[in-house]
Amino acid sequence: MSDRQDPAGMAALSICEALLLALQDRNVLPDSETVGILRDAAETHEKADGSKSKRQLHAATADLINEILEEGNLTRKS
Repeated sequence: MSDRQDPAGMAALSICEALLLALQDRNVLPDSETVGILRDAAETHEKADGSKSKRQLHAATADLINEILEEGNLTRKS
């Protein structure tokens, strides 16, 4: 099973996405802050250390976060 087919990871991503969208919808968190949160998360994974397998997992995680940023998956426009 690949990392992207991990049910726990998919659930966590869905929950976080829903929380960020809810904060945006209620004008608690502007789009720029959401982007900042995602950039910070990606950077944390990009700088992570550890064994080769851990670094690969962190790199894949950073890639996924950056993909979300590039595709704008966390912006809901009416």
